[in-house]
Amino acid sequence: MIHESPQSTILTPSSSSLQARQDPLMASPSQEDYTRTLLSAPPPRPSPRRTPSLLLLLTFISFFSSLAFPLLFLSSSSTTQSLARCSLSVLRRPTVILISVDGFRYGYQFKCPTPNIHHLISNGTEAVPGLVPVFPTLTFPNHYSIVTGLYPESHGIINNFFIDPISCDAFSKRRHEPRWWLGEPLWETVSNQGFKAAAYTGRLEVSKAVDDVLSYFDLPIDEIPSYVALYFEELDSKGHEFAYDHPEITKAVARIDTMIGRLIASLESRGIFEDVSIILVGDHGMVGTCDQRLIFLDDLSPWIKIPQNWVHCYSPLLAIQSPVNISVAAVVATLNQGLSSGKVENGQHLRVYMKEDLPERDEGHKVVRKRPMSNVCGGDHGYDNALLSMRSIFVAHGPQFERGRKVQPFENVQIYNLITSILGLKGVPNNVFSTFPDYILLSDN
Repeated sequence: MIHESPQSTILTPSSSSLQARQDPLMASPSQEDYTRTLLSAPPPRPSPRRTPSLLLLLTFISFFSSLAFPLLFLSSSSTTQSLARCSLSVLRRPTVILISVDGFRYGYQFKCPTPNIHHLISNGTEAVPGLVPVFPTLTFPNHYSIVTGLYPESHGIINNFFIDPISCDAFSKRRHEPRWWLGEPLWETVSNQGFKAAAYTGRLEVSKAVDDVLSYFDLPIDEIPSYVALYFEELDSKGHEFAYDHPEITKAVARIDTMIGRLIASLESRGIFEDVSIILVGDHGMVGTCDQRLIFLDDLSPWIKIPQNWVHCYSPLLAIQSPVNISVAAVVATLNQGLSSGKVENGQHLRVYMKEDLPERDEGHKVVRKRPMSNVCGGDHGYDNALLSMRSIFVAHGPQFERGRKVQPFENVQIYNLITSILGLKGVPNNVFSTFPDYILLSDN
């Protein structure tokens, strides 16, 4: 059940990916059903939280990218209608391992030899070029969209940090109260229908986490979980520290491939690799930032002073909430006047919007309050989800996935329905098309 949302400081505007759905580059007629998924607006969403418009400002870094969506619509190499899924040989019911690699930008799989990831690719189904995140392209909104089938405005996790303007309570990654987390995540859907689920929280060392996942498959066959989640965090932290093209990223990708290889080999030794559906995804991509791409909020002080307590989040999505007795429209106009004056460093790359306005395609700049004492270089995400740099990976292998198939990019919010279909479960109502799994999965006849 989707619960009513509490009010919040930040409400995401219409996703820029909706523009991509209207791109003139269309898939072949044989992909009609899936094309409709990409080219039309999503089905009616559950009522989003109501946020007073006078309490909200959203600002976006406006660094135009001509490469935002040049390859969105690719023809699939085949369709699933003429092929049948494989029968299970050892396990008695479908099992899914969902592997999420935080910050796995699409293309990382080519940075170094990744034989294990490519084993899944060559023997499974891959989205090319990549998996499209939801906006904002941040960790918590995207992971929760993956496991609920809801957009952030519906599941409530609209940023990694935000403040409820009614209660003045702050959400952070340490807040686990159900009032923040709306909708029903996969592990609850699984357990609510009488099956076992094992969700990994990310607090274990990676090799220990892989060992724990494998231990589930040593249980009596009727006790093996139907849904297992595994999470790798290192790549995201390295991306923030070094940017996406640094040798440390290459090393981290190699380590992840090694862990996936351990998982594959161990499942093979148990004789169940072909019975298990492995879905490898990321939550978002990564783009390089540096000290030449900083915008200093204090540089706007000749036009308007923004107190610290007005700012809920700095970058790359700058969220400002002014007091109720101050005109938001006036704040927006004054900020944009300063930014367009030519007197604010990199000011041309920042525009301030009301929540109702659709942002331009942006990437690569960051907002900070003061000038840093030393160079600031690294990587970031959170930008427009139409950007290729924000894309992540989708690779799936298992009895219901065709070998060597390439499918068009799709939003990660579709994965909830995909997994419930594999498991033969009835998913809860959400924001996406219930027929989407028919395009991805092999038929059962």
